Amino acid sequence: MDKNLKVALVHDFLREHGGAERVLEVLHEIFPDAPVYTAYVNLDKMGENGKRFISWDIRPSWFQKFPFANKLLSPFRIFGPMMFESFDLSEYDLVISSSSATHLAKSVITKPETLHISYIHTPPRFLYGYTTSFNYKKRWWTRIGGEMINHVMRIYDFEVSQRPDILIANSRNVQERIKKFYRRDSVVIYPPVGIKKGTEYRVQGTGKYYLSVGRLVRGKGIDVVVEACGKLGLSLKVVGTGPEYENIKYQISNIKYQNIELLGQVSDDDLPKLYAGAKATIVASEDEDFGIVPIESQAYGTPVIAPASGGFLETVEDRKTGLLYGGPGMVTAESLVEALQKFDGMSFESEDLRKNAEKFSKDRFKKEILTLIGQNLKWYNTAKGR
Repeated sequence: MDKNLKVALVHDFLREHGGAERVLEVLHEIFPDAPVYTAYVNLDKMGENGKRFISWDIRPSWFQKFPFANKLLSPFRIFGPMMFESFDLSEYDLVISSSSATHLAKSVITKPETLHISYIHTPPRFLYGYTTSFNYKKRWWTRIGGEMINHVMRIYDFEVSQRPDILIANSRNVQERIKKFYRRDSVVIYPPVGIKKGTEYRVQGTGKYYLSVGRLVRGKGIDVVVEACGKLGLSLKVVGTGPEYENIKYQISNIKYQNIELLGQVSDDDLPKLYAGAKATIVASEDEDFGIVPIESQAYGTPVIAPASGGFLETVEDRKTGLLYGGPGMVTAESLVEALQKFDGMSFESEDLRKNAEKFSKDRFKKEILTLIGQNLKWYNTAKGR
């Protein structure tokens, strides 16, 4: 890779830490001098994880100075393209955008001689009928207004999806969505899953509780996991924070599930121990784009109970590294109860789980990204007569 190559990274916004931000971190490891252009940044909202970004060259849009920007970011996403189109990226040879919750980042405008690669975590879920954390359909006036706005945004999302030279899908599941909604081919490069070194792996038969890990938002199915484990009287530890925290807390206390613990946010040092000590990790989002939690769990030798749909079909090998249950429209407390009862008599080899997790390593991600960039820069420079 040419050391004089000028690279810029573009990300939707930085105010929470999830899978998309983990991908951004690894991209920044590859290109540590690259500035990061984003609509809005609030590192305080990211808690302890925000400290990872303090030394970065982060360049927010004009929206950063807008009064009450943090509260208005969601409704102002209709103006997202304006935020990103305002960035001057003319000095860069390579631009890598990372689009997840919105269509924002890929809408940047680059020079014809600049190679623009966009990593698509998913086409915007709220535009294409997938479950989101915000239920705009619960009131008639927001439903009408939301559908009108979404119609316009879908048209624009298609238009800006044609701007990048290359689209990368984070899974075959998302690759199919890109083909369906954007009518474009894409390259699949799975996200990197960083595993803490030196962690004690799970010893077969020692798990004493089930584990749920993830942001507590609508659509993740945490309430389904709590209800199923509560009905069976199983010990469950729930890790995560988010808008649904109080609702999950009320669900646990109101029904008096004595065997369920709501742990909130857990440090990176403690999470591996929780994975390694669990009997299984349970997930219940039925249309997950990819899903990093199952891979983390398998890396520590702990099997996964997951819906037979979405990205889980690519990360969990049924009856070898976990158990798949339900399916589209069939992820309920009842179907999970049946799966838990079936799982109770099953056994798994920790080595099989770890080998499967290694397919999604950080080193593998870096190698595939650099190979793709190298191949296409050579082609791109030739095509542009450079």
